[in-house]
Amino acid sequence: MGARREITVAVAERYRGAGRAQKGRILDELCVVTGWHRKHAVRALAGQPAIEPDEPRRREPTYGAIIKDALVALWEASDRICGKRLKVMIPTLLPALERHDRLKLGNADRSLVLGVSAATIDRLLIDTKITAAGGKRRRAGFYSAVRREVPIRTFNDWNDPAPGFCEVDMVAHGGTSVAGSFIQTLTMVDVATGWTECLPLVTRESGLVVQAMERAQSLFPWMVLGADFDNNSAFMNEVVVPWCRAQKIEVTRSRAYKKNDQAFVEQKNGAVVRRLVGYGRFEGIETARILVRLYAASRLHTNYFQPSFKLKDKRREGAKVIKRYHAPATPYARALAHPKLSRAVKKRLRELYRTLDPVALLAEMRDAQTELGTRVDARAGKTVMPSIPSPTPERQRLRRGLARTCIRASSAPFIGGCANPTRSGFGCPPCSIHTSRTSSAGLRPRHA
Repeated sequence: MGARREITVAVAERYRGAGRAQKGRILDELCVVTGWHRKHAVRALAGQPAIEPDEPRRREPTYGAIIKDALVALWEASDRICGKRLKVMIPTLLPALERHDRLKLGNADRSLVLGVSAATIDRLLIDTKITAAGGKRRRAGFYSAVRREVPIRTFNDWNDPAPGFCEVDMVAHGGTSVAGSFIQTLTMVDVATGWTECLPLVTRESGLVVQAMERAQSLFPWMVLGADFDNNSAFMNEVVVPWCRAQKIEVTRSRAYKKNDQAFVEQKNGAVVRRLVGYGRFEGIETARILVRLYAASRLHTNYFQPSFKLKDKRREGAKVIKRYHAPATPYARALAHPKLSRAVKKRLRELYRTLDPVALLAEMRDAQTELGTRVDARAGKTVMPSIPSPTPERQRLRRGLARTCIRASSAPFIGGCANPTRSGFGCPPCSIHTSRTSSAGLRPRHA
């Protein structure tokens, strides 16, 4: 401060005798050396004292410790409701506490408590609420920010999309407990055709979700153009959403707690995943490999040989909702009939269809199901039956010959008859979707 004063005294005389242009240069030099504002430098050189800022006016707090203690007592007596609700309750709650000698206030303090606003209640109680919550203040997580920037799509917003727009969901294989780590199945359903891909995840983790979607991109006969997720944090995070956008995949999400926004994939969760593996608990890499085998066979059988209904329109007549459905068709047939798919894609689908044997696919599915059931029984501590020796070549030829002529009912326990369709989206009516609780193996649901 002393150095600035000395510089100002040395320059002031020259400044007073200088012309307008010279004064400007002197001011520039002084501001650079002292760091002053130009107006302050003008006043200092002109001999005028700088204007000192006034002391800020401090208002005495309106609500002191007595008011805060009274609000804490009222908040506790109301079972810790929010400030907006407590504001309405104070005129009723305060007299009740005073009648039972639980709170005593003077006239002035009582008037302040009755006139306090909801925002002031929350502000005065914030420390008390943090202490009551264990010293931790609840904050909105990062996933909430990611979720907010993803647009919402409902069931009625699809408007007959092109093949490639999918609904994505996960099915948990935790059995009767969600504790610990267990396998999840990522289900992707194409809205236009009903094409379904299922991929097992060893655990619920965003990096594995990305790997599974990369694998699904190679399994779908066409490009994946959109992904409609639920609000699961395994999807709504800084890994999955940016990856989808980098792949030019449109990202949307359903409304919270509105399952019908994802009616297509929810139906396949029951009609495909639960019918194949049931409700048992599966965990570990080896079990995931068995599920990979199971889904590799079932994807071809489901998409090429399992027809399903698709909702055509829906209207309400009074209290009655009338639904009309397209004729049952397989995803393969819908893809061939879709005008927006190229001839090359349809040609590849026809070539693969000619090579598929539905009986052989069913046999592969049953073998994988049997091995899954063995693992569930072994973990439950039950006696595991010894494996049946492989049949001789003669018996194998005989079995193949019989399989060409008929399929016994016992070899297809999951295929049920279809009555009047009553479900939205793809699939059979509830009478043919058997997703009841399973046996100890957790694999084969019982028929109704």
